[in-house]
Amino acid sequence: MLKKVDSSQLKVGMYIHDLSCDWMTHPFVRNRFLLRSDDEIRKIVQAGIHDVVIDSGKGLDVQDAPTVAQARAETERELVQIAAAPQVVTRVSLGMELARAAQVRRQAASLVRTVMADVRLGKAVELDRVQHTVQDITESILRNPAALVGLLRIKTKDDYTFLHSVSVCALLVAFCRSRGIDAATTHQAGLGGLLHDTGKALVPDSVLNKPGPLTSEEFALIKRHPRDGYEILLQSPDLGAIPLDIALHHHERRDGSGYPDQLAGDAISELAQMAAIVDVYDALTSDRSYHKGIPAAEALRKIYEWSKFHFNPVFAQDFMRCVGIYPVGTMVMLESGRLAVVVEAHESNLLAPKVNVFFSTKSKTYIKPETVDLSRGFGFGGADKIVGHESAAKWQVDPMRFISLADA
Repeated sequence: MLKKVDSSQLKVGMYIHDLSCDWMTHPFVRNRFLLRSDDEIRKIVQAGIHDVVIDSGKGLDVQDAPTVAQARAETERELVQIAAAPQVVTRVSLGMELARAAQVRRQAASLVRTVMADVRLGKAVELDRVQHTVQDITESILRNPAALVGLLRIKTKDDYTFLHSVSVCALLVAFCRSRGIDAATTHQAGLGGLLHDTGKALVPDSVLNKPGPLTSEEFALIKRHPRDGYEILLQSPDLGAIPLDIALHHHERRDGSGYPDQLAGDAISELAQMAAIVDVYDALTSDRSYHKGIPAAEALRKIYEWSKFHFNPVFAQDFMRCVGIYPVGTMVMLESGRLAVVVEAHESNLLAPKVNVFFSTKSKTYIKPETVDLSRGFGFGGADKIVGHESAAKWQVDPMRFISLADA
């Protein structure tokens, strides 16, 4: 049986099923293993991991610990309360913005690729081009954040490094916008988002794209990238303090378990704390050479759970409201047995977005696409509800083919 236990309850002989953290947080080469020494327990605690999932069928048990299902049910109840908050109204429809967003995505990814190549050659970052790209991203987000953010969820393990930086920029701009942060500060945050992983240009591709677990030496090399990026960006004298701070501190955690400076609490700036949430969210939801991306809804649940220690809980909840419990582009299963792709968040109920249905799981066939507003009742285009998120790979369908039907 899978149970969720506090790290203080760990004992030698327990079987770790899930360390409940992003891979960049822990020093172990595996996520699942039998605890064989007190030293391994100390490593878990020192890594800032506050709770883990154990398998009582493979090791020692904690009798009064909640099962994973019980813990998830409690989280779901809390998320329902968070979901009842109003959203920022967009300027144009998703369908109208998709084509422009696709162009911004291509150009921004190309720019990041160029920046990384220049850094490897010892060249300074060309800020004029970066400024222009951040402005394009910001304008797309202002027109309709779901278009660009939705398209950026489509990544391959080969283009992850470049599109991750674009995603962090777009998500951070959208996050700032949803929290009412002024335009000038939002632009600086966007610069920080686009350049936050500049230091990874100095990490060998063999380590950056290693398909298997990292050694302790390789893990230490990866952890150097915030400091390396900060020092590289210092060579651009016109770059402001906010992008530098984000580059240096986006891996800090509120309990002091992050790096490179082990900052804690409000010693981490507000924007660096926001960037940390965005960075982890995009990393969790993306396919990489060593990690299969998880659905956006699941990633948000993990971030919410981790916000008890690693993130500012208020910021974590604000981010969930910003992207939606079921973000645009998420494939969901409806109570009717139909698959749908989320195309628009509801203004006041994140659990009842507008979706495009396109596939019947009962007949295992595509059906005539239809837009359904889940906030409406029977007879008003609704009368269905989401029962969970689904994997496109599992059903061998491409939900993004149907996202552009939002205006149909």
